[in-house]
Amino acid sequence: MIAIVDYGVGNLFSLKSSFKMIGEKAIVTSDKSVIEKADKIILPGVGAFGDAAEKLRQSGLDKVIISEAEKGKDIMGICLGMQLLFEKSYEYGEHNGLGLIKGEIVPMEGRLDKDLKIPHIGWNGLHFKKDSHLLKYINENDCVYFVHSYFGIHCEDSLVATAEYGEEVTAIVQKDNIMGCQFHPEKSGNIGLLILKAFCEGK
Repeated sequence: MIAIVDYGVGNLFSLKSSFKMIGEKAIVTSDKSVIEKADKIILPGVGAFGDAAEKLRQSGLDKVIISEAEKGKDIMGICLGMQLLFEKSYEYGEHNGLGLIKGEIVPMEGRLDKDLKIPHIGWNGLHFKKDSHLLKYINENDCVYFVHSYFGIHCEDSLVATAEYGEEVTAIVQKDNIMGCQFHPEKSGNIGLLILKAFCEGK
């Protein structure tokens, strides 16, 4: 069973529907005991990093996620959920993340060509940087759907795939049992479903 963490932000029910489409049982929950009993955990998220991090802390779910990560349970962050896995973010100030992935989240503004639209919205091909079981059903340049204004840097040791948007933008990270997708698999058609399928199957 997959636990989709409900802490007040995220496209929860479309994610649940995506797992149903690949034959996997997923539960949207904020119940710590359910999350602890789950086989795998999805950390979704949309909105601002600081607000989301505070909601996680207030609910105590940050400690649950870190504890389950330390036990070796597979965890995937999606969009803002991926960013929350990092050490810190510079979105409207400086905010601490969960620290499960080494690196920082920074704004696209000032780093990308000024003619590029921010937020980055649309389909972009994936460029593979290292092996990961998340890639086993997809191919180089397969396209996925992004919606974001911030991205991860200084995460070379966990960098699995990038996308091109003026420069290389972090798309997938993985450090052992901790994984993250900057894009939305649940909005990325069959390619997204195949990535979720690979996540569910594990290494």
